Amino acid sequence: MKLFFISDLHGCLEATKTALKHFECSEAEHLILLGDVLNHGPRNPVPADYDPAAVAQLLNQYKVHIIAVRGNCDSEVDQMLLEFPMMSDYTIVLLNSGKKLFLTHGHIYNQQHLPLINAGDVLCHGHTHIPQADWVGGHFIFNPGSTTFPRGQIEASYGIYEKGVFRVLKLNGGEEILSGKY
Repeated sequence: MKLFFISDLHGCLEATKTALKHFECSEAEHLILLGDVLNHGPRNPVPADYDPAAVAQLLNQYKVHIIAVRGNCDSEVDQMLLEFPMMSDYTIVLLNSGKKLFLTHGHIYNQQHLPLINAGDVLCHGHTHIPQADWVGGHFIFNPGSTTFPRGQIEASYGIYEKGVFRVLKLNGGEEILSGKY
């Protein structure tokens, strides 16, 4: 199974277009949206190409591939524009190995406040806008970073899971930033 991860789009049209081009080229089965899809949020600047309605229209074209969770900037009004569910605080994907991917935004469940998952399971979240792919205390923690407001020394990014490896790649160019073997 190949999965494509995006987090923290925050209504940025250009970042969405670029991420979707990478998704198409990746041949991933599912597009995982880890929250903060349409709204820029009160603590972030408004992106120059902020167009949540256009972002919703683009994402709706991929609705059969999307698995999404709610971020702290997502609302019921946002859900009205989207043709796929995104109001759950988390969802779980089972890997062929029987291990779980716990998908969440990160404002409720995160590395400091782990959900009820077993040792060896994976916590996938966004929210911090900082990429991560490593083992912490018996759990694998994966964060694809942000497509719109990257923090730290990292550029805008997205993530891919395939054959036991989680990778974070630059949104512009697709070069690998970091990876971790699960």
